[in-house]
Amino acid sequence: MSLGSNRMGIGSWAIVFALLAMLAGAGAVAYFGWTMQGGPPMPTELYVPMALGIIFSLIVGCGLMALVFYSSRKGYDEPPHRLDRRE
Repeated sequence: MSLGSNRMGIGSWAIVFALLAMLAGAGAVAYFGWTMQGGPPMPTELYVPMALGIIFSLIVGCGLMALVFYSSRKGYDEPPHRLDRRE
């Protein structure tokens, strides 16, 4: 198979099918875990720490992604160049 070929073989389709099956399974587990769970409701005093944790996680994630884009744009992700010292 050449590198420029756009055709997917049977192995590629098997991988796609397996990944979609795992995604569907994870979605089913999440749905049933969320809806079938009984118990008391979450206390209202825990909403503030939960919101702060979500906001902090979003800030850290956005900051790390900004650093990735910055380093990529500035060329810090390029492989090192070998210096020729024979001259």
